Amino acid sequence: MLTEPRSGRLAAWGNALLAGLVSPDDAVHHAVGDDTRHRIEGLPGEPGPVGLSLGLGRLRALGAAGLRIALPVPGHPLGLSGPAEFNARALEAGEAVIAIGPQALGLVPAVTTVGPEGDEHVEVVWHCIPVRDAPPADVPSLGEAERELAEALREATEVLARLDLAGAGPAAEAALDAYRARAEENREVLAPGYPPRAARVLALAQRVGALVAIAFGEHGPDGDGREHGAAVSASQIAARAEALRPVERTARRAQVAAYNAYVEASDRG
Repeated sequence: MLTEPRSGRLAAWGNALLAGLVSPDDAVHHAVGDDTRHRIEGLPGEPGPVGLSLGLGRLRALGAAGLRIALPVPGHPLGLSGPAEFNARALEAGEAVIAIGPQALGLVPAVTTVGPEGDEHVEVVWHCIPVRDAPPADVPSLGEAERELAEALREATEVLARLDLAGAGPAAEAALDAYRARAEENREVLAPGYPPRAARVLALAQRVGALVAIAFGEHGPDGDGREHGAAVSASQIAARAEALRPVERTARRAQVAAYNAYVEASDRG
């Protein structure tokens, strides 16, 4: 969770566009981020892939009232509501966007890196699939997420200190410095139209997620964290994973709650 998910950027700035708070150019610019190009394929009424600006406009014409996200992992279908085909694709991608409206549609990213070594660029095609209009799985309210995060941050700090993982090794320091620099550079973590509480929850979720990711190392929960000078014995690795997985889960749930806050507020009228 050291980087903002593509689904989060698309949902946040897509929601701002649907609300008329930003221009199509601004929405596309922020949604694409450092990638080269985003397109949407499979939209109803469109014979082939279309650019992101046209695609978002098409979703609005189809009655989309808001966009929410899903960040599923094996064993935790966070934010998903079916059907099985969409859930499987979203799980493989690790994320998805769901358009809420008369015709519920899901968008799953396929990411491709093209170009010669040293001059690569990233292109993304969002595959549009009909989805079930049902409540998303295991997404807390903003209030619940904020309370859970406060406890998760304490747990993460205690675990890192107990397992002697915090700041262990130059790679961990470099990763933490990179996160701090990114956080400083991107103070506006959500698009216009989101409540301040959502931005606060997202920033804290990213902080907790960053601590967990640094502790696990570059290979995530399945890695051994050795590049960060972390635990090296099998028992220490197992203890770290057992202690930090619930914290990572809480941070992911809070991140989804923050990006989905626009839809949550709309549902309240």
